Amino acid sequence: MAGMPPASLLARFSVTMATSSSHAGLRRLHQRGLATSAARQGPPKLNFWDDPLHPSKWKDEHFVVVSVAGWSLLFYGGYWYYIKGKNEDKQEKVKDRSQ
Repeated sequence: MAGMPPASLLARFSVTMATSSSHAGLRRLHQRGLATSAARQGPPKLNFWDDPLHPSKWKDEHFVVVSVAGWSLLFYGGYWYYIKGKNEDKQEKVKDRSQ
């Protein structure tokens, strides 16, 4: 393409523009194909605070947030319980030394 003379390049460009302008409606439809939301199958999804006892009815992003928060609390609670026992042992040793 770099070796083409400018006149033939201009002619080629005008042919492609004429062809694409006749199918402009189809081209716009194709470009917007992924912009529309897909039709959902089954019952509509709910916010987790609307029906907290049925996770299968929750929206996907709400399920992820609640699951990550729950696992985080579980791990933090286990870590805190583990560390709490270590701190109590140290405090007892300090009290024994002061007596």
